[in-house]
Amino acid sequence: MIVHNFDPILIDFGLFQIRWYSLAYIGGIAFGWIYANKIINKIENNQYNFKSINTEQFDNLVTYLIIGIIVGGRLGYVFFYNLQFFATNPFEIIKIWRGGMSFHGGLFGVIIATAIFSKTTKNNFFKLSDIICCVAPIGIFLGRIANFINGELFGKITTVPWAVIFSVEENVGRHPSQIYEAILEGIILFFIINFLALRKKKLFNTGYISGIFLILYSILRMISEIFREPDIHVGYFYSYLSTGVLLSLFTLAAGFFVILFNKKNEQNN
Repeated sequence: MIVHNFDPILIDFGLFQIRWYSLAYIGGIAFGWIYANKIINKIENNQYNFKSINTEQFDNLVTYLIIGIIVGGRLGYVFFYNLQFFATNPFEIIKIWRGGMSFHGGLFGVIIATAIFSKTTKNNFFKLSDIICCVAPIGIFLGRIANFINGELFGKITTVPWAVIFSVEENVGRHPSQIYEAILEGIILFFIINFLALRKKKLFNTGYISGIFLILYSILRMISEIFREPDIHVGYFYSYLSTGVLLSLFTLAAGFFVILFNKKNEQNN
């Protein structure tokens, strides 16, 4: 077994700390931004048979996305996972550097931010969202690695050789479910989505990639939830369903809705 002894704080300046969790978000946004511009440059160099957003417009979109990720992710965690605590400790909501972000909340925040940007700039929403879905797994991967370093969102008790002891006092091995999620929702999802977007070009720039992303993420998240310990203060719904599974059922349905919506539009056109 492996004993978890990572420090969530990279550098401690006393009044100011640099945490791995914060760096994960910064890195996810930065690397995603760079990769998104590479995709857009391919489009502008006529490697695709359509026009899309240019790099300057996407640079402006990033500000909206950062706000959507942070506000949506934090409020999602507050309302979906620990409303009772934050209702009595409202000032804790702003302490995002301590962890506590919800992917589904961040997703909702990104959708709202992208919708506002697309409306104000008169860009097609799905042209933007397809590009975002190509780069999103980068941030998911880094976020899950940060969860592992923080020793949070750990898995169920197990005796597998790669089990991790997250608490010396508890002294039991657990699934490193954060690593499972980093692989499933980060690496595997990245390669599938980008293969479909960059090889099956008729799916890209239409909203189909967005729908497929929602479906695949939801399925992969529900698989990882099998190994993940539910939050103690939340537990299971109906003895089997974790909050992550319930929220993923909604995003799964949303993914199918997006695909059906685009098919219907194609038929009407």
